[in-house]
Amino acid sequence: MTLTNTRVLVTGGSSGIGRGIARLLVERGARVVICGRNAERLEAAAREVGAIAIPADVSDEQDVTRLVGEVVRQLDGYDVLINNAGVGSFAPLLETTAAEMRRVWETNVLGATLAARESARHFIAHGGGSIVNIASTVSQRAGAGGSVYASSKFAMAALTQAWRSELRKHDIRVMQVNPSEVITEFFGRAGVEQVDDPSKLHPEDIAQLVVAMLELDRRAFVTEATVWATNPSA
Repeated sequence: MTLTNTRVLVTGGSSGIGRGIARLLVERGARVVICGRNAERLEAAAREVGAIAIPADVSDEQDVTRLVGEVVRQLDGYDVLINNAGVGSFAPLLETTAAEMRRVWETNVLGATLAARESARHFIAHGGGSIVNIASTVSQRAGAGGSVYASSKFAMAALTQAWRSELRKHDIRVMQVNPSEVITEFFGRAGVEQVDDPSKLHPEDIAQLVVAMLELDRRAFVTEATVWATNPSA
């Protein structure tokens, strides 16, 4: 489908993969709203990429309902959800706390579900739409220290499958993208050191894939795609 004037919400759009996706969508002619919790950072990102900023916390049910209503109002309709908002936490099992498990799952799992639910309400009522869930390669294979984050992304994969089964009959495409390590602020915020190696993935790599998936004619969709860096220097 053409992205010109397509109306898109990118959650977690103030930085990293979300900001990269929003930027490319705007360049392709889409009308884009980005959301995030930090209003100042969100406004700066919106100015940079040419999007509309709507501060919101996806883990808050009332906030998500308000957010989607504002998207529909400001864009005069709504076509695509990029379910990207997410936080990370990495620790051995013996150091995993209930508080960290709740914090990550409330954003990565509950937040994604609330955003998809409210978006799907609109899509069903207006003849279809697309949902792209940004998961991770850890949704396919977890490693040491991944109890919290990997489990949330395994849950995202299950949600994608469930929503696809429910929503295909409403002409709603539900797709999943699994990036491997991407150079963003994500790891630093999770307390993990990341080396800015140019051979690793960058947000624009994920953005190019998401745009390509959306641009397929609506009679077709890619159910899931995984992106690894060729990483020749590793």
